[in-house]
Amino acid sequence: NWDFWDADTLIYAASQNGAWTLNSYHLKTHRQIRICDGFSVFSHISCASNAQSGPCAALFTGSPTASNAPSYLTQDLGQWHIHRITQSTSPLADADISVPRSFWFDTSGGEQAHLWYYPPTNANYCDNDDSKPPLIVLGHGGPTGATDTALNLKIQFWTSRGFAVADVNYRGSTGFGRDYRQRLNRQWGVLDVDDLCAAAEFLVTETLVHPSRKVIKGSSAGGYSVLAALTQHTTFDAGVSLYGIADLEALAKDTHKFEAHYLDGLIGLYPDEKAVYQTRSPINHIDGLNCPILVAQGLDDKVVPPEQAELIVQAAKRKGVPVEYLPFSGEGHGFRQAGTIIELFTREHAFYCRTLKL
Repeated sequence: NWDFWDADTLIYAASQNGAWTLNSYHLKTHRQIRICDGFSVFSHISCASNAQSGPCAALFTGSPTASNAPSYLTQDLGQWHIHRITQSTSPLADADISVPRSFWFDTSGGEQAHLWYYPPTNANYCDNDDSKPPLIVLGHGGPTGATDTALNLKIQFWTSRGFAVADVNYRGSTGFGRDYRQRLNRQWGVLDVDDLCAAAEFLVTETLVHPSRKVIKGSSAGGYSVLAALTQHTTFDAGVSLYGIADLEALAKDTHKFEAHYLDGLIGLYPDEKAVYQTRSPINHIDGLNCPILVAQGLDDKVVPPEQAELIVQAAKRKGVPVEYLPFSGEGHGFRQAGTIIELFTREHAFYCRTLKL
């Protein structure tokens, strides 16, 4: 998130309340300048210079009305300029784009967590005080990543159809300081789940969403949070897990090399703390699952193998809980094919309408 513009000047991105700014800092005068107010997401900063053009920085930029895109930064006569390399076009008119609001909310342990709230938005949407919108609570992947405010068409798909969306930066997320980030150490499957549940309850209390039409959705690590929330809490009325983790022991034994020891800090050493892995695994709390669930899985996934999805699906069937399983051939960890994404969102929308009686 930073690099040297020249020998005396640093370019850096800083986050406050989940929103990012781009700044310069002069090492000798200690003068700081905020470079650009037109965007709210800045990342992957890399500076270079040559004799012809002088200094330049490559970076990614985004905003609530513009998706993340490669850009470059120049300076001319003391003025900074950001140029978007690719002008991404949105299929939505400005009146149809839901712009997020930042909230801090109370959660377990007397602490607070952060979310971005996206209200239902399109030019024809009419808010009805007698029937608040259904809510989709999103838990980001990582789990030590973060969610930002760059235009996300997967969120806008739902807000344009009358759903409210809460994109939660639960404790452990990046961008809120070291203490916040390290709160998830050895607490994965506890604090993130508490925060996702508390986010839904907060928005109900604020009368922004319907009290009995609350969905939790997540992929990968977020999918694990979904399964943990649905098997150990009664906050939500439905859930959607995309290539989520059902058995942490199985993941510790069988995942790709790059993340082979990621869980050591998030949960504990395995097999030394085998009992903790078992306690935190949703598959061992299937008796607590009491609402419909949709599970989607790539059959070529090497990070979270398909066996993880099949475990939860079979357990839900044995318990008699309504479950829909969408296995996708040719897909790995994260869905890439247009046909897969279209089918997923079509089936997911039908699942919500059927389950929440919309």
